[in-house]
Amino acid sequence: MERIEPLKIVLEARQLSKEVTSPEGLLTILDKVDLSVAIGESIAVVGVSGAGKSTLLGLLAGLDVPSTGNVFLNGQNLSELDEDGRAAVRAGHVGFVFQSFHLIPSLPAVENVMLPLELGGHAGARATALETLDKVGLSPRAGHYPHQLSGGEKQRVAIARAFVIEPEVLFVDEPTGNLDHRTGKTIIDLLFRLNHETGTTLVLVTHDLNLAQRCDRIFHMDEGRITRVETPGEESPA
Repeated sequence: MERIEPLKIVLEARQLSKEVTSPEGLLTILDKVDLSVAIGESIAVVGVSGAGKSTLLGLLAGLDVPSTGNVFLNGQNLSELDEDGRAAVRAGHVGFVFQSFHLIPSLPAVENVMLPLELGGHAGARATALETLDKVGLSPRAGHYPHQLSGGEKQRVAIARAFVIEPEVLFVDEPTGNLDHRTGKTIIDLLFRLNHETGTTLVLVTHDLNLAQRCDRIFHMDEGRITRVETPGEESPA
């Protein structure tokens, strides 16, 4: 009988909570969240505005620290590291795509894509960046600055920048929020195509349930808690 190897977990949250002070007192944004993501898996985190989705993504990516609980990325406990230590874990292993693109206005597209390679000391950064821009169909726009690009083109540059380092985990926060429906669909098709080609683990925050259905699992959030985990295509219990 063939032995089935267990899935290797690349990202895990254990009893993750986040509290902040407000004029009304202590506010709980995340409340004892547990989840784990296997290498190559795609997950979507969905919920209404204020459910805690983006806060969870920031903690999972090590961009913020929890009030209590732990996040493990590639087996390393991010909660035990300082800001520089978390940045070192992310470098070369983690990519980001955000709703607002986060491109550097003073750099042309190719240099925006080159940036993570140069920060990581990679040789041949320009050639690699140009190759990645070609994969997203933007070779003719490589020398254009962000203000010369449409919203969809900016997001394709952002996707190229995220994938250029071949990240193990890609965090994506509302990638179509600033795009019209047609452009948004093109961007999502591109994102999932590159994801499948590279085998990257995908963690996607979205309010779009149709988009979430393209992922392997969907984590539904409400008031800072994961209320349900859904596997698209499986029938819900009666």
